[in-house]
Amino acid sequence: MGYRLIVAAVVGLHFAYLAFVIGGGYLALRWPRLIWAHVAACAWAVAIVARPGLLCPLTVVENWARRHAGMSSYTEGFIDRYVKGVLYPAGYTTVVQAAVAVAVLTSWILWYRRRRATRPEPVR
Repeated sequence: MGYRLIVAAVVGLHFAYLAFVIGGGYLALRWPRLIWAHVAACAWAVAIVARPGLLCPLTVVENWARRHAGMSSYTEGFIDRYVKGVLYPAGYTTVVQAAVAVAVLTSWILWYRRRRATRPEPVR
């Protein structure tokens, strides 16, 4: 029973991470210091996409808990297992990645503009 709870918690954390990658830059508009955590989360997301063999620690923990709970583990990544083909058609991965990139870059541009607009002018 405990391992199944770990599986559920890790899946929840994974979805929260994905939500943060997509929307964290917009949260940083309200809490500006959050931008650095968002940049780090996005860098990890890019690394996972760019290096297919790279293992996500959350996936490793989930598979460990699944095995201990008597459930089958999986070899593909979290997105391939839970997102692709479920939340969007499998053939649209590149389109979804581009949409996420646009959302992230838009949030960063807005964050940068807000930061520049709220900075006091230097005294001359």
